[in-house]
Amino acid sequence: MSGLQGKRIVLGVTGSIAAFKAAEWTRSLVKEEAVVTVVLTEAAERFVSALTFAALSGNPVHRDMFGDSPEAIMAHLNLSREADVLLVAPATAQTIAALAQGAADSLLLAVVLAARIPVVICPAMNSNMLLHPATQRNIRCLEEYGYHIVQPGTGELACGEVGDGRLADWEAAREKLLSLFQPDDLRGYRVLITAGPTREPLDPVRFLSNRSSGKMGFALASTARRRGAGVTLVAGPVHLTDPPGVEVIRVTTAAEMARAVFDRAPEMDVIIKAAAVADFKPQVCEEHKIKKSEEGLRLELVKNVDILKELGQNRHPGLTLVGFAAESRRHVEEGRRKLREKNLDLIVINDILGSTTGFDVETNQVILIDKQSSTTLPLLSKEATADHIWDRVVAIRQHA
Repeated sequence: MSGLQGKRIVLGVTGSIAAFKAAEWTRSLVKEEAVVTVVLTEAAERFVSALTFAALSGNPVHRDMFGDSPEAIMAHLNLSREADVLLVAPATAQTIAALAQGAADSLLLAVVLAARIPVVICPAMNSNMLLHPATQRNIRCLEEYGYHIVQPGTGELACGEVGDGRLADWEAAREKLLSLFQPDDLRGYRVLITAGPTREPLDPVRFLSNRSSGKMGFALASTARRRGAGVTLVAGPVHLTDPPGVEVIRVTTAAEMARAVFDRAPEMDVIIKAAAVADFKPQVCEEHKIKKSEEGLRLELVKNVDILKELGQNRHPGLTLVGFAAESRRHVEEGRRKLREKNLDLIVINDILGSTTGFDVETNQVILIDKQSSTTLPLLSKEATADHIWDRVVAIRQHA
């Protein structure tokens, strides 16, 4: 289940070459089962046709301020009344200037002016236009009105120049939309999350590691940020994009992860150890590549520091400490033992043998165990699972 499922979104598209990306965004929203209604400006239709947006959204496209049908006559009022959020993407310099002045000489401008729902603006234009003092003043004006600005990206522009002004990536806009539908119950909290595997080197080309993808930890970081927390994510070697608005610290070994966590632990309100940290490392990392031999290879291993146990033994007052445990049997018994031995407030048990709950999948089904109870969640997306975990963390802190 997506956080955008069932949400009614009015998408306003203006006359920018980036309008083709708005078509891709429409498809992404529909894929997450959002209900999308598109409003096109006259200039936008010069780039992408109304037929394209109608086909992608599955809904009629609105263009005219003075349509003849009963639905069109009051569209400038009814569109926002029937929606949860209004998204303008791309928003040109002209559109931003008109919105700052309260102009209403097109259907889209009138819809925005009449809206009493959250309005998200995604600027897209040439760098010089974006950086012009008038445009910057207009963007600040929109922020003062309470509109939500998704900052444009940096890169190659349609004109061939390189700089600021590209339409933001979909993930940044998606994060902004999702944050509007989340409770703000982590506002003011400092949260640290670990994610992914560690790698323990054997020689210059080989290492010991595990199959953790980091997806659960990254989902926890994204959802915490949406709920208002200041988030630090300590991530092992994974192939995932940094979540928007999150401080990401990349590490490789268990020792590096431990240093990063211990250095920041005293200032945190909540720590969630979702990383799959290697329990052991080679006693010696060879300087040169280990050569094959007929006799095989024997490795001498030594224990890594147990980061979670160290945190539990040295926790400061007010810290909420959450651990993860990947188990293949006796899930509840093992969870209760680790909860007690590591002095945790909550432990999340993940079944590593399930085809939809193990490593490197998009779904999860976990057991939440605290000092009073245990709860088995249904099979959910990792983002939905993360939100359930944060619900439990908030409840624990409220009753501490």
